[in-house]
Amino acid sequence: MSATAPSPALTGGSEAAPPLQRVLAQARFEAGSLLRNGEQLLVALVLPVAVLVAVVHMKAVSLGSGARVDLAVPGVLALCVISSAFTGQAIATGFDRRYGVLRLLGVTPLGRTGLLAAKAVAVLSVVALQVVVVGGVGLAMGWHPAPAGIPAAVLTTLLGTWAFAALALLLGGTVRAEGVLALANLLWIAFLGLGGVVVAGSELPGRYAGVVRLLPSAALGDGLRAALVHGSVDAGAWLVLLVWAVAATALTRRLFRWSD
Repeated sequence: MSATAPSPALTGGSEAAPPLQRVLAQARFEAGSLLRNGEQLLVALVLPVAVLVAVVHMKAVSLGSGARVDLAVPGVLALCVISSAFTGQAIATGFDRRYGVLRLLGVTPLGRTGLLAAKAVAVLSVVALQVVVVGGVGLAMGWHPAPAGIPAAVLTTLLGTWAFAALALLLGGTVRAEGVLALANLLWIAFLGLGGVVVAGSELPGRYAGVVRLLPSAALGDGLRAALVHGSVDAGAWLVLLVWAVAATALTRRLFRWSD
């Protein structure tokens, strides 16, 4: 796992670049670091595509009523958000904190606020790439998204990205790097298997469905399925994501440590 380093645009020259330029320079570096890292590339792109292909062709798992590919793609897009906003960011933050990179960047002209903004832009950039790749594979497999639901899908994705990025910073900023690595990957598997992401909570045994529906993973999957399958808004899913996002943000502001 490679630590994040300051972009040359942040440190070169005798005069600091404008704030927006600093943020964008660091965001490009953060996004490039995520995509150059083999483990993160596997989780961000290879595994979601593999899950999509497997779920579409694996008839033993019920996805609900409707074309399997139409039901599978929104769930895999939700998995992509979790991969980049949560798993990738938690691991990167944990190791950056361990190696003192966060503390270093926090005292550069970029500043702590600029660093967090850069991380947000980087995550959204990677998520956009994932949407293009997974969406392209889905279209090739016969996916027909509901055009009327695209605005709702965009808002759901933004809420989900906020919620999971805040959870990532909470985990990466409070737990030792090795623990972050283990927990982030285990939670990714748990969200995939029992978190209502690809397989909706309504398709799980009844005793689990009520609890799963309150998870941010299920809310993200349900919100995207409502938007892209039915062209509708799942206000309950938005509320769940908003509660998780606000709570995780508040805890992160209180508990986050910039160095070990």
